[in-house]
Amino acid sequence: MTYTFYSTFLAIMVIIAVIVFIALQYLNAGYGYLRNSKWGPAINNKLGWIVMELPVFIAMLWGFIATKSYTNIAVTVMTSLMLIHYFQRSLIFPFLMKGKSQIPIAIVTMGFTFNLANAYMQGGWLFHFAPDGIYNIEWLKTPQFIIGTMVFLFGMGVNLHSDYIIRHLRKPGDTKHYIPKGGMFKYVSSANYFGEFTEWVGFAILTWSLPGAIFALWTFANLAPRANSLYHKYEEEFGEEFTSLKRKKIIPFMAFSVPKKY
Repeated sequence: MTYTFYSTFLAIMVIIAVIVFIALQYLNAGYGYLRNSKWGPAINNKLGWIVMELPVFIAMLWGFIATKSYTNIAVTVMTSLMLIHYFQRSLIFPFLMKGKSQIPIAIVTMGFTFNLANAYMQGGWLFHFAPDGIYNIEWLKTPQFIIGTMVFLFGMGVNLHSDYIIRHLRKPGDTKHYIPKGGMFKYVSSANYFGEFTEWVGFAILTWSLPGAIFALWTFANLAPRANSLYHKYEEEFGEEFTSLKRKKIIPFMAFSVPKKY
């Protein structure tokens, strides 16, 4: 693995992120509340999430051990934050899901592919291409690391709490849709996506790295259009009951205006 190849890969990932952001202005990723049979065959939601998210955990853990990066305390702490997120996302979150919903295989395949690419981006930087000596023990005392870690943990807390609220919207056997309320849902209609985006902004800051920033860009490119679609879905289904809440879509106090998809 050469730095030339790695840096070219990063540039390509930026370009693809922009393309994805534009494409998702016209397409709805057909899973969850926006489930759409047009996306083709589907599998169990729990299995789909495990298949999508587990590769990052395995790849990052393998790279961390194979390169003996555990000898570096700063890299160990930063890698651990990412591993904790993906352990929860791949081995805890799926088993907390309720119901028997499905996720299209096409969505799972795209998620799986991106997550492997992202493991290469983040692992490549942390374990191979970060400048020698930059992540020494003193890095843990820098403003970037301290502020970034606080942002990351805040985002994780919002993400977990928002997922909890969503999971408990329905009682057993209930199939109706409800407007999530409480926590950051007071300010945005997709509080879980706000939490996820905030996490990876925090990670970009605490690593102070281009790969981290590209991951945050990808998170926004994927989740902001989906938050827009969900906002309009709530608007159509609940009307004034929803619009009277005057929520933003994904970032509190900031409008993200995109036309409805038809």
